[in-house]
Amino acid sequence: MRVILDTNVFVSGIFFSGPPYEILHAWRQDRVTLVVSVEILSEDERVGQELAKQFPQVDIAPILELLAFKGEVADASPLAEKICSDPADDKFLACAVASGTKIISSGDKALRKTSGYSGIEVLSPREFVNKYLT
Repeated sequence: MRVILDTNVFVSGIFFSGPPYEILHAWRQDRVTLVVSVEILSEDERVGQELAKQFPQVDIAPILELLAFKGEVADASPLAEKICSDPADDKFLACAVASGTKIISSGDKALRKTSGYSGIEVLSPREFVNKYLT
């Protein structure tokens, strides 16, 4: 199963427990494939480094390297039109369209409202875990 994780889900899974952690755990067990784009990787790194300042015991570099190596990197061009009310979130939809991935996991309300666009389902981490991992 292929899924795109919004940055908040990916970074939360690294630093905290709960559904985002469960998704990353399933990825490490090869139960899901994480799909990313260069834009998503860059945002994951930037946000992860900011959070690592608050939690210096967590080294985010190895998991970002693993994501770049073990994840599926899609060549995603920007969307032709703005879809999400927060245009910064369109990169997740663009990645899904470019890669043919039909699931995005996000806690972002603006991105969740785009569920259904191009047949893409946008689920909260809990919804994803309940529907696909249990």
